[in-house]
Amino acid sequence: MASSSLSLFFLFSLLSPILIASSPVQDPELVVQEVHRSINESRRNLGYLSCGSGNPIDDCWRCDANWEKNRQSLADCAIGFGKNAIGGKNGKIYVVTDSSDDDVVNPKPGTLRYAVIQDEPLWIIFARDMVIKLKEELIMNSFKTIDGRGASVHIAGGPCITIQYVTNIIIHGLNIHDCKQGGNTNVRDSPSHYGFRTISDGDGVSIFGGSHIWVDHCSLSNCHDGLIDAIHGSTAITISNNYMTHHDKVMLLGHSDSYTQDKNMQVTIAFNHFGEGLVQRMPRCRHGYFHVVNNDYTHWEMYAIGGSADPTINSQGNRFLAPNDRSSKEVRPHLLTFFFLFFIFFFEFLKPISKFSLH
Repeated sequence: MASSSLSLFFLFSLLSPILIASSPVQDPELVVQEVHRSINESRRNLGYLSCGSGNPIDDCWRCDANWEKNRQSLADCAIGFGKNAIGGKNGKIYVVTDSSDDDVVNPKPGTLRYAVIQDEPLWIIFARDMVIKLKEELIMNSFKTIDGRGASVHIAGGPCITIQYVTNIIIHGLNIHDCKQGGNTNVRDSPSHYGFRTISDGDGVSIFGGSHIWVDHCSLSNCHDGLIDAIHGSTAITISNNYMTHHDKVMLLGHSDSYTQDKNMQVTIAFNHFGEGLVQRMPRCRHGYFHVVNNDYTHWEMYAIGGSADPTINSQGNRFLAPNDRSSKEVRPHLLTFFFLFFIFFFEFLKPISKFSLH
């Protein structure tokens, strides 16, 4: 009996790191420390590695001269809360050869839509440069990587990417822009199922109840709603090395102040460039834990980072270059101060009039 208990204890000891690593909810302080260890290690190697950049994500795969033959090693390069997103690692390489999207219920083999709905893990790459105008949302199945390295791939002019109630997704190296709303039609989301979709938000990347998600090295701009939105219990997400421009509501993390299921949301936002023509939500956070680290903010019109409903926003090592506007250079704008002073003046001005009217 004692021997059996000891064996079970030993087995659990072996499995516990795997169980902890795969859990969507992580110890945020430990994750933040690990991010800083990765960054510091890359910086220390700058003097020894000619390919080093100080960015641990890029140094992980770009220092491999044969990365095209070892594409799936990218899955080992994420940092932060989405570090365990493996995407289509250990699955087959699927090559997109057809940029069309003619049938969203019965997509053709060779198209991007056909690849992302499959049940098995797939590492999706592109045969050549292409512009893909989707007819409806691209609804992804679990364990998929969309890897745009080596080609110029644009997803533009139609509905864009939806990650809904799935896990282990990597999106790397895509140009996502001019995304529109879609819906009011049937769309396939797996080989065995299609269903009716209501009107979509028109996000560049919509994460809805997803976990273990990594969006890296994408260029995003000018979408109908958000560039990247994560809501409805999504967690274990890293958004890194992206270039975002020309958009109003950039990134929403958390559905609403009343949606308390987002309390477990954990997101790392690292090494992104928030560029010209952006207005607000870089990001807009609710409820969860958000590590915003080593990002470059070069423009905003309303605000850069915002939050409500008691989020924890850990902002470290970011560069903020504010526009030449006094209200944009403060933690809170002067709007509340203006109204406060206005009401003081208004009521003070009315005092003599009130006394006069009463007599």
